[in-house]
Amino acid sequence: MRRPFPHPLNLSRGMVEMSHGAGGRAMIQLIDEIFGAAFQDPTLARGDDQALLSLPAGRVVMTTDGYVITPRVFPGGDIGSLAVHGTVNDVAMSGAVPLYLSAGFILEEGLPLADLDAIARSMAAAARAAGVSVVTGDTKVVERGGCDGVFITTTGVGVITDDRLDIAGDRARPGDAILVSGTLGDHGVAVMSQRENLAFETPILSDSAALNGLVADMVAAVPGIRAMRDPTRGGLAATLNELAHQSGVGMAIREADVPLKPAVRGACELLGLDPLTVPNEGKLVAICPPEHADALLRAMRSHPLGQEAAVIGRVVENAEHFVQMETLLGGRRIVDWLAGEQLPRIC
Repeated sequence: MRRPFPHPLNLSRGMVEMSHGAGGRAMIQLIDEIFGAAFQDPTLARGDDQALLSLPAGRVVMTTDGYVITPRVFPGGDIGSLAVHGTVNDVAMSGAVPLYLSAGFILEEGLPLADLDAIARSMAAAARAAGVSVVTGDTKVVERGGCDGVFITTTGVGVITDDRLDIAGDRARPGDAILVSGTLGDHGVAVMSQRENLAFETPILSDSAALNGLVADMVAAVPGIRAMRDPTRGGLAATLNELAHQSGVGMAIREADVPLKPAVRGACELLGLDPLTVPNEGKLVAICPPEHADALLRAMRSHPLGQEAAVIGRVVENAEHFVQMETLLGGRRIVDWLAGEQLPRIC
């Protein structure tokens, strides 16, 4: 961290200005007094254009994602914590241990500095809770109207140290069990309720959370997990269809076994949404050999983020790679990909 500037930023009343992205003193002060103060990482504090990192032996996993959610603050989270959770989870779905994040910010001229400071501190708290470090980043400023306040891009790096792990979307096999880690649709309904000013008898909070701790317990119990994925945009329906096509199989699930909060089910009926297509930000889908399903379910339910885990179906042979669901009425329907944009700007 550089020596303090003689006149600190006015976080209570100041706003982002074009000079904050121009490469001069104002930009350095913004980076130091907001991002540096929030993240407090020694690698970031060096002020270099890159991060020099040490990685343990193993296979390196890397992912990147962008976050443009509206509203920026929603019940159960905000764009800052979401940017950490989403990227940590993408790394963790391979069985890797997430270690480092980079963060790129696109800021709109006029964004209150207090809002930016709150986002940075939320990111820092989420990163500390997940056990990862924000080690490098970038800041750009666009004119008013150029973006919706703030957009964030994060890149995550992790390492798989266990040679037994081979978790990928093309490894599902007929007969495998399909599990989810908890109730679905919480994030999407929480954001939509905020947008539509809907009030429910039971508050609906986003499930946004870092899942790497849960994943660590799962792979320790069942190293032979075939596939894992977090059902974000497009929800469970998109995730199962993706995995079915990657693996060249079909999926058969039971509606009665898919966990949903009653409030989420009711909100989806009110809003005309299919809960299977509603996004999640703190849940995962896992596929494992059937003989390991009970052990995996026990491991998931033993973790705070998996207490409502459930086995919801199995992988089947199907040349068309259909995902089918046995309904509560005993019939069967196709669970198709989401058509169009059901919930824009959800993450």
